[in-house]
Amino acid sequence: MQQNDLLIQINLGQAPVIIDVRSDAEYKTSHVPGAIHIPFWTAFSTDKLEHVEKSATVVLYCEHGPRAGIAKLALSWSGFDDIRYLAGNMTAWKKAGLPVEVE
Repeated sequence: MQQNDLLIQINLGQAPVIIDVRSDAEYKTSHVPGAIHIPFWTAFSTDKLEHVEKSATVVLYCEHGPRAGIAKLALSWSGFDDIRYLAGNMTAWKKAGLPVEVE
């Protein structure tokens, strides 16, 4: 998903499920507004998405990309079928100067 498209959906209150799969420290430093934190190594066993419909659009990101790929595999095995990557991941989001939340 393109950064600007996601930002528009966030601003309209129509954001998909956004998942940050980075470490605790990375997430706390800055994350996409409204992102749920599910570190990639827990994606195979998390219960944080029990309330989410399997048909919901899910947008994954990490810092550069590889960890999001692992999380996508985990979520697809869990039955999610509309899984997308944030274009450029968090590196590009920050470089573009887009808004972030801090814990």
